[in-house]
Amino acid sequence: MSELQIRNLRPEEISIAIDWAAMEGWNPGPRDAACFAIPDAQGFFVGEIGGEPVATVSCVNYDDRFAFLGFHIVRRGFRGRGHGLRIWNAAIAHAGSRVIGLDGVVAQQDNYRTSGFRFAYANIRYGGSVAAPARPPAEIVALDKIPFAMVEADDATIFPARRAAFLRAWIDTPGHVGRALVHDGKLAAWGVIRPCRTGHKIGPLVADDRAAADAVVQALLANPGSSEMVLDIPAVNRDGLALAESLGLKPAFETARMYTGPVPTGQLDRVFGVTSFELG
Repeated sequence: MSELQIRNLRPEEISIAIDWAAMEGWNPGPRDAACFAIPDAQGFFVGEIGGEPVATVSCVNYDDRFAFLGFHIVRRGFRGRGHGLRIWNAAIAHAGSRVIGLDGVVAQQDNYRTSGFRFAYANIRYGGSVAAPARPPAEIVALDKIPFAMVEADDATIFPARRAAFLRAWIDTPGHVGRALVHDGKLAAWGVIRPCRTGHKIGPLVADDRAAADAVVQALLANPGSSEMVLDIPAVNRDGLALAESLGLKPAFETARMYTGPVPTGQLDRVFGVTSFELG
């Protein structure tokens, strides 16, 4: 059998990783690939044997200090042969000296530790069917009506790196809907809902408190109507977990958020919905 050959996925090929993620039950969105390519077009890798893709991984370099790793998948039938480790090492090398974050399967924490990752906290995926509100809150506005500089500055309080180009694309992508709540000229809450292979996901969802988060959620739910909905929440945000439960959502699984260096000092109490387990 030919040896594993590792190369970069071209932006138009990132859909390979997206499709494999869907087969693993991760439920990505149909337009995720175009957005995911924006922060670091060289950050997606494929391992091939005889020209056939058998493994993927991403390690997106957001700036010269921070990267995020995801899409580490080896196709069934090719597992247990060292292909996963080889492509993993290529992703880690791509990050260089940057601190790397990931949301990994809890059972694999020991393996991640051998690569220098340390546990920071758990993220919990909640899901379920949620009915659209009878009337969304009147004070909510479309997110694209808020000055983008205000949104970017608020995102910087909860994410370890500036990600302006990605964030703008995430908000503006057709089918993605953003809503915001402003109090006294300050962005009190904002979020984006997008269609996925099954239902919809809300993320990011950033808010000063549970009431503000709930107002934005209600407005976002008014867009797709009654639907299966997913919300990924840091377990340390107790108000976020309570909000999910008040919506009737149930825990589905959790991930281990881990880093290779100092844990970023983001305001996790304001993170009511993680943008993506694949890109942070």
